[in-house]
Amino acid sequence: MEMLLMSYLAGTESITKKYLSKMVSNKIVFIPTAGNVEPYTGYIDEGIGMLKSLGYEVEILDITKFDETYLKDKFLKTECICISGGNTFYLLQEIKRKNLVEVLLKRIKEGLFYIGESAGAIIMSENIEYSQMMDDKSIASELDDYTGVNVFDHYVLPHIGEYPFEESTQKILENYQDKISLVAINNSEAILVNDSGYTIYNESC
Repeated sequence: MEMLLMSYLAGTESITKKYLSKMVSNKIVFIPTAGNVEPYTGYIDEGIGMLKSLGYEVEILDITKFDETYLKDKFLKTECICISGGNTFYLLQEIKRKNLVEVLLKRIKEGLFYIGESAGAIIMSENIEYSQMMDDKSIASELDDYTGVNVFDHYVLPHIGEYPFEESTQKILENYQDKISLVAINNSEAILVNDSGYTIYNESC
């Protein structure tokens, strides 16, 4: 099992390139769903552009637009899934609506190349409730269980010290650092998670 989790996909190009270098195919399934409820989604286009510039064929898969059977088949057959940022609660709601948590967990444990950006990183923790100071949970009106995919035994805190999240990330840090095991990263850092633990890499190093 090996995952790459970051705040900002386009800001971690060399780290992402190295992580994906072991892939056999050049195809990536890219899930932009978390951005459906966001007013600004430029980071999604930037992330897609970066992956394409590295030579990957990117298939956009908004999980709200396909049925459960089709999505599960895609998850089972693809070598790499990238879930981009946006509203974490909305993202988890839509993943649960299509019953994709178990298949995603199974595939990651089997060795799927998984890239999680911001919301896509947060959902890998046991519970996403801590991110409510950064994301509006009322947008996901049907989500009544905040249990995440639970494949990473820490809690990613993306965008630490980064505009426009300076205040919200600091509030999360102050309120939760004694309660859960937070791993805070800025926009040029990424967390490589594997069976033996995790390592933080910086794009500028």
